[in-house]
Amino acid sequence: MPQFQVEDMTCKHCEATISKAIKELDAQANIAIDLAAHSVSIESAQNEALLEAAIREAGFTPVLVAA
Repeated sequence: MPQFQVEDMTCKHCEATISKAIKELDAQANIAIDLAAHSVSIESAQNEALLEAAIREAGFTPVLVAA
C-alpha cells in the first residue's frame, strides 16, 4: 500500500480534494488520510506513479514514503 507525505495538505477541503482525485482514478480505492501527520495511504489496483500523479494534478506535492 503506497503511502505519501503531503505537507501542503492542511485542511478538510484539501483532504476531500485528494480523496476525490484518487477516486476518479480508482473508484474502488481505499484511502486513509491522517491530516495531522500530512499522510495519505492508498490501497489501490493502480500503481504508485499514477496515484502520485493524481494527487499532483489536484494541486498538491506528494512524496512517496512507503510502497
